[in-house]
Amino acid sequence: MKEIPNQSFWKLWNISFGFFGVQIAYALQSANISRIFSTLGADPHSLSYFWILPPLMGIIVQPLIGMFSDRTWCRFGRRIPYLFVGATVAVLVMCMLPNAGSFGMSVGAAMVFGLISLMLLDTSINVAMQPFKMMVGDMVNEKQKGLAYAIQSFLCNAGSLAGYLFPFIFAAIGISNIAPKGVIPDSVIYSFYIGAAILILCVIYTTLKVKEYPPQLYAEYHGITKEEKEEKVNVFRLLVRAPKAFWTVGLVQFFCWSAFMFMWTYTNGTVAANAFDTPSVELVKDGVTSLVLDTQSQEYQNAGDWVGILFAVQAIGSVIWAMVLPIFKNRKLSYSLSLVLGGLGFISTYFVHDQYLLFVSFLLIGCAWAAMLALPFTILTNALSGGHMGTYLGLFNGTICVPQIVAAALGGQVLHLFTRPGAVPPEVNMLVLAGCLLIIGAMCVSIIKEKK
Repeated sequence: MKEIPNQSFWKLWNISFGFFGVQIAYALQSANISRIFSTLGADPHSLSYFWILPPLMGIIVQPLIGMFSDRTWCRFGRRIPYLFVGATVAVLVMCMLPNAGSFGMSVGAAMVFGLISLMLLDTSINVAMQPFKMMVGDMVNEKQKGLAYAIQSFLCNAGSLAGYLFPFIFAAIGISNIAPKGVIPDSVIYSFYIGAAILILCVIYTTLKVKEYPPQLYAEYHGITKEEKEEKVNVFRLLVRAPKAFWTVGLVQFFCWSAFMFMWTYTNGTVAANAFDTPSVELVKDGVTSLVLDTQSQEYQNAGDWVGILFAVQAIGSVIWAMVLPIFKNRKLSYSLSLVLGGLGFISTYFVHDQYLLFVSFLLIGCAWAAMLALPFTILTNALSGGHMGTYLGLFNGTICVPQIVAAALGGQVLHLFTRPGAVPPEVNMLVLAGCLLIIGAMCVSIIKEKK
């Protein structure tokens, strides 16, 4: 088997540069979906259901992209065609989604429009995101993979920072942060427009700069035999043959990604109620009156901008902790410790009512995020070999998507259990639950057996 040659720093940079734009799109989606649907009129107890679609599309799309791109060879490359198509669709949808309340539709119609747009956006982001993970595996040798993933992690967090901060920045320079009932503020709409422009420019750059290996050379670099190339992929057979690490790391992933789904869903309501004293209003639904936060108020929209700041702080915490992680000689110890710190960060939000003190909470949450981005894929790829890397990585994405689907499906019912009659739903309790889930995940790390 031929050894993949060393790449220059800038070639490694070019392989992952488009990920910066993709991550901006993902950050805008993560930080603003609850805000958008709450502004359109969604009940807090139903809010989690809107989050089912993104992971559902991920669990369907990513294995398919992995499987199809493993077998795709054309003049534009192997992974890049999927990257470009996914990014193009994402750009179009990013221009539609924040306008869900601006077309004069009824609340119900606006919700449906928003849901369809969200489904298309997350599908396209998944299509665009997966190739970057695969191209590092395809084109970078073992000695340089650490550097390549470090560059990708940097671009990931930089993109997240930009996406999280856009609404706050636009509001700060005078773009309207409030809007008529059921309409998304201009600060959010313009954030999606700018994010879409950056996304397509970054992807075009990567498309022009990166030349993937042709089939024969790829096979030589990865030791793929003629029989392996001709082997038909059976997803269920691959799952049966999956290394034990696939399943044990997947168990840890279940608790981690359930926790972060609760964060994305309920942080807006938590910050609005606990740190911005958002007023409440009565909501009548099916003849039942309940008390909810006033999503049209200035306080709620200011809280929405601040959530972007907090998520940016989380990204900064992730960058800092990512530099600390290599110091640990024991990878499982660093994994467990990171999740415990993140769990304490979530639990602390129950006691913190100052918007600036929440920085500490989200810095700790960033520790868990850093470990979740780096360590599971490191452990898994070390346990994999052969020509089905893309398919396995796509299947492993199920350990990210399934827990999010479960958390989104059950989140509203769990919040009902926490809600006292005549009181505003205590969304902060869902973040405390998220902290407990991370700590359980930390305990499960002990069952992982790494390949030496």
